[in-house]
Amino acid sequence: MMKIDRQKVYDKYNGHCAYCGKPITIKDMQVDHILPKRNGGKDHIDNLNPSCRLCNHYKRAADIETLRNWLLGGLIERLMKIYIFRVALDYGMITINGWDKKFYYEKNGTDQER
Repeated sequence: MMKIDRQKVYDKYNGHCAYCGKPITIKDMQVDHILPKRNGGKDHIDNLNPSCRLCNHYKRAADIETLRNWLLGGLIERLMKIYIFRVALDYGMITINGWDKKFYYEKNGTDQER
């Protein structure tokens, strides 16, 4: 088993989560396997992305397209089923913004999708 170079993973996107783009510290960074190990992904830098806890937890063992199209793509629809979300929306406490379905790493670096 290869030892993962956390600094090298962290530096891929200059201290940002590869998915949402939020700045993260190396201490708080989680190393995400772009192609999950259970689907054949390897511990190679090309298959590793820096991730914040929220994105890594939400992605879990999903592949990129499942994250993009189902987990995130259907998020607003699932939120609309939550009563308190609709109340906050009606009172103008929150707004729904569109999403271009592009991750931070696709907008700000080499597209290393697997």
